[in-house]
Amino acid sequence: MPVFDYDPPERFVAGAVGQPGSRAFFLQARGGGRLTTVALEKSQVAALADRLDELLDEVLRRIGPQGHVPAMAPADLQDEAPLDQPLIEDFRVGTMTLGWDPETSLVVIEAKELIDDEDEIEGPEPAVLRVHISAKSARAFSKRALELVAAGRPACPLCGQPLEAEGHICVRLNGYRAGRGGV
Repeated sequence: MPVFDYDPPERFVAGAVGQPGSRAFFLQARGGGRLTTVALEKSQVAALADRLDELLDEVLRRIGPQGHVPAMAPADLQDEAPLDQPLIEDFRVGTMTLGWDPETSLVVIEAKELIDDEDEIEGPEPAVLRVHISAKSARAFSKRALELVAAGRPACPLCGQPLEAEGHICVRLNGYRAGRGGV
């Protein structure tokens, strides 16, 4: 099982390539002369960002401001640069975990490779991307990731599914077509 461990990375970001509606999403870690790029779904990026904020909010609530957990993403850590090149996918993410290490005051994020059910029984262990980042860096990561997800196609106000330029078949309207300008 290859483990791509960054403790801490020089850079850890979520990014996307392509036009809204057909974007490919990635996590990318860089450090020590290495670059690791893993592919994942838009919903996984959103879930990771949401859970990071929830985790940091809970740590902040429990230990207070002396724990160096910011309530908001620090402006000086804002990263708007594109993904590093070359963009070579190391693996596709299946599951992710995150946690708080109270001894180091770092957030630990693990993204594990997606494997087939058959491979799980007989194949090699899945690859893992593991990053250890500060609470400030985690807030900055989360802010960028949420902005990335929001930059896609607008959502239908009724069902939440993405709206295409020509509209979509809305399940809340029993299959009638909903457009961008309303229903």
